[in-house]
Amino acid sequence: MKLYGGIEAGGTKFICVIGHGPDHIVAEARIATTTPAETIGYTIEFFQRHAQEYPISAVGIGSFGPVDLDRSSPTYGYITTTPKPGWAQANLCGAIQQALHVPVAFDTDVNAAAFGEHYWVPENRALDPLLYLTIGTGIGLGVIVNGKPLHGLLHPEAGHMLLPHDRTLDPFVGSCPFHGDCWEGLASGPALEKRWQQRGETLPPDHAAWQLEAHYVALAVVNLIYCFSPQRVVLGGGVMQQPGIIDRVRGAVQRTINNYLQTDRITRDIQQLIAPPGLGNRSGVLGAIALAATVARMNHAPE
Repeated sequence: MKLYGGIEAGGTKFICVIGHGPDHIVAEARIATTTPAETIGYTIEFFQRHAQEYPISAVGIGSFGPVDLDRSSPTYGYITTTPKPGWAQANLCGAIQQALHVPVAFDTDVNAAAFGEHYWVPENRALDPLLYLTIGTGIGLGVIVNGKPLHGLLHPEAGHMLLPHDRTLDPFVGSCPFHGDCWEGLASGPALEKRWQQRGETLPPDHAAWQLEAHYVALAVVNLIYCFSPQRVVLGGGVMQQPGIIDRVRGAVQRTINNYLQTDRITRDIQQLIAPPGLGNRSGVLGAIALAATVARMNHAPE
């Protein structure tokens, strides 16, 4: 049984694992995201420390971004224009590959989570396209089309789509440092805290925040349904752990579509279309393991 390294590189912490799949993780560490030199250094040390007992065939990285996914680019594998202090133009992928000398798969954190949901959750394997949304410190979208993460000019950045913003209903100016009241600026965890002056997890279930949150999430999900025609939309991230929020989103999606799309997965079985993560809060790091297994096969290392 081959072992793989997985790195979920988040803006707050890096989760590093060694294993073969969801039921076979042999080593794990959480490393605070401080400076690139320190955090990447501790990440490399984790894998080197376990190299003799648990040698890995490849590493998968799912990183916060934006990131450069163009293999022909001189900055492939870099974190690029992130507002995270000190991390702009950090060569994450290159540093890992140079230190560990194994194939490395590199993608966004949300594409990795989407791939994990597709790769490891049996019922998701036939649901293509599959979308994974994380709504937490930021808002990100991962897209699986024909079994592969979607890339293009860069990568999906749906968290910064512009939504209808009724300033009478919601006078909040938004929290995004780039766009103000884009989706992330209106509905991320920091936006909730800035608007209501307390963290989302401290707001009671009947607080007006959750109806407004469901409204913005539903508007974005409807746009994504129209654009990608997905067979499943997975809603992950800390904000989506609020009890009852996913049902509020489902209802708002149905009302917004207003019977324009006539399909049972919207009109009757919307819980099959809009679902929580099958892997819980492990979609990202297990997706990184799946990316590693895939790149190992491409490099002729059997599983």
